[in-house]
Amino acid sequence: MISGEIERHSTSNVRFGSLRRGLETLACMPARGKEEMASLHYSGSTAGGVDSDQVRHCYLLVEANGSTRTLILNRPKQLNALSSTMIKELLRSFIAYQKDDGVKLLIMKGKGRAFCAGGDIVVYSQAILDVGWKWGADLFENLYFLNYIIATSIKPQVSLLTGIVMGGGAGISLNGRFRVVTDKTVFAMPETALGFFPDVSYFLSRLPGFYGEYVALAGARLDGEEMLACGLATHFVRSNRLPLLEESLKKVDTSNTFVVCGIIDQFSEHPSLKENSSLKRLEIINKCFSKRTIEEIISALEQVASNLSDEWVTATIQSLKKASPTSLKITLRSIREGRTQSVGDCLRREYRMVCHVVRGDFSRDLFEGCRAIMIEKDKNPKWMPPSLDQVHEEAVEQYFSKIDDPQWEELNLPSRHSHGRNIESKL
Repeated sequence: MISGEIERHSTSNVRFGSLRRGLETLACMPARGKEEMASLHYSGSTAGGVDSDQVRHCYLLVEANGSTRTLILNRPKQLNALSSTMIKELLRSFIAYQKDDGVKLLIMKGKGRAFCAGGDIVVYSQAILDVGWKWGADLFENLYFLNYIIATSIKPQVSLLTGIVMGGGAGISLNGRFRVVTDKTVFAMPETALGFFPDVSYFLSRLPGFYGEYVALAGARLDGEEMLACGLATHFVRSNRLPLLEESLKKVDTSNTFVVCGIIDQFSEHPSLKENSSLKRLEIINKCFSKRTIEEIISALEQVASNLSDEWVTATIQSLKKASPTSLKITLRSIREGRTQSVGDCLRREYRMVCHVVRGDFSRDLFEGCRAIMIEKDKNPKWMPPSLDQVHEEAVEQYFSKIDDPQWEELNLPSRHSHGRNIESKL
C-alpha cells in the first residue's frame, strides 16, 4: 500500500445487528423492513435528511504508513460525533486489523477542534422514537463490541486526544493502550445532564478515591493536566509538538508497547495542575462522594458549603440538582459495581442499562434531555420522575436486570485477555 494513501471504506455490506461471530466478520442480519430503512436514513444524517453515499463513506478516513494505520474521525462540523456509520466503519476496521500481520500500530485522532464529542445523541434519540428501541439496542451493541475489541487488542492504539473528548469519544479512546492529551484537551462525561449515564464505568471506577463518582455524576470538565494526573491519560504532549509525535509514530514497525511508549515519552512532559483544579479538592470529594446515596452526597456537599465559601462546591451542588434523578442513581450504582468488574463485565452490564434507557420503561429522560439541551435548548428539562425520592430502589434495580423481550439478547463478547488498560494516577 502506498505510504500516505487515504482509504475510503465502503459500508454497503455492513448492517446493525448481532456480532456473535466474534472477530471473524460482522454478521449481517436479514432485512427488517422499517428498521433496515432506518439504518440507512440515520447512518450519518442530521435531522435534515439522508447524506449521500460519498459523504457517508468519508466519515472515517484511514491513512496507511508502513505498518501504522491512522484512523481519522471526519465529521468536524459535528465535532466528530459518532454516527452509526462511523461505529460500523471503526468496528470493521479494527476486526480486519486484528487479522492483518502487516498492521502493527493504530493511531486514532479527530479532524478539526475535537477528537470526538460523543455519540450523535440527537440522531440516536430521533431514530429510536421513529423506529423503536431495538434500533438503539443494535447501535449500542456495535459500539460496546467495538470498545471491547479495542480494550483487548494486542496491537497498541495511540489516541491523540486534543480538543473535545466527551461521552462515546471516551469509550473508543480510553480502552486503547495509550491516551495522549494536550494543553487543548477538554474532557467531560455530561450524560447525567442529558438523562443518560456515562458508559465507561470500568475506568471511572478506578480513578483515585471517589474522583470517578464526582466526574460521572457532576459531569465535571477536566483539562489535559487533570486527565494525566488522575490516570485517564497516559501521556501529556504540548499541542505544538503533537505533529512531530505523530510523524515519529508513523515510522513504527512493531507492536511492542515498550518501544511505542518510549517514542511517546520523548515528546511528553508532566505539567503541574492549575490552582483551581478539582483534584486539589480531592479530600472534599472523597468525603462527600463516598456516601452511599445521591441524597447523602448532596447533603454532605451542602454541609461543606455551609462552612466554606467555595464556588466549586456551589457549582457541583447545582450540577447534581439539575441532572436527571434517574440518571444520577443508576450512574452511582454503575460506578460502584464497576470497581470489581472486568472490562467485559462492565460492558455487558452497561448494555443492559442502555437497553432499559432506550426502551423508556421507567423513565424517558434521555428523550427529554435531548429536547431541552440539544434540540430546543431551553435548558429546562422536565425529568420524570422529577425528584430523587421518587426514584425507588426497585426502579434502579430494573436497569441492571435482563430485558423481558423475545427480541433482546445479552451482549455476547468473546473471551479475550485485556492487555494492560490500567489507570495509573500521577498524584
